[in-house]
Amino acid sequence: DGATGTSRSQPRFIAQGSKQRRGGSKLVVVESPAKCATIEKILGPDFVVLACMGHVRALPSKPGSVRPEDNFAMEFEMAKGAPSVMQKIRAAARSARAIYLATDPDREGEAIAWHVLQLLHADADVPAEVTPQRISFNEITRPAVEAALKSAGTIDMPLVKAQQARQAVDYLVGFTLSPVLWRKLPGCRSAGRVQSVALRILVERENEIFLFQRREYWSLSLAFGAANDPTVASAIDSSIANLPDSAP
Repeated sequence: DGATGTSRSQPRFIAQGSKQRRGGSKLVVVESPAKCATIEKILGPDFVVLACMGHVRALPSKPGSVRPEDNFAMEFEMAKGAPSVMQKIRAAARSARAIYLATDPDREGEAIAWHVLQLLHADADVPAEVTPQRISFNEITRPAVEAALKSAGTIDMPLVKAQQARQAVDYLVGFTLSPVLWRKLPGCRSAGRVQSVALRILVERENEIFLFQRREYWSLSLAFGAANDPTVASAIDSSIANLPDSAP
């Protein structure tokens, strides 16, 4: 993972998916355009499937994108090329009689679904009588897609918050440490949240090993039990450290 970007690359955004149909189709939003044709074939002519091409909003690499003093508020902006993609999705949403957010079934996919929904609501593109629903499937087969539609639900906000927390840590760690690396180690691109913390753990552990002092200790084992009932017994293990050299 990079220091400030998302864990998915920001590809060139090309509006892809099926042609918008008239008469109030059911809109399905997926991430990859490669899925559109297959899913539409499974669902039939009542559905229109469009691809959002991954993240539609991103956390910009500039001061103030994450504000720890304001309960870690985050400022997002449209990803490069996303406006043209969202234009098609918005147009389809305005006339849709149902909206399904079918982004990938993982933390990033949940966040993408949330961002798409936020953008749709921002411009009042969702009809008043329509409640967008979240669906997910692990394979593009008729049973899996149909089962997902039957179990449609809402966006998992704890999962969205987890993704945003990952973004915030990426930003806060990378935005602070990356300039140091650029000055001290020319050629380094960025400092990541995982590498930076892992390096500190290794350094602290090495310091503990370096400062360790060997000390003699003894382990004593004592057994207690009734004279007439040897099964009633307990054991006590104790270690005595720092014994003086003259101890017997």
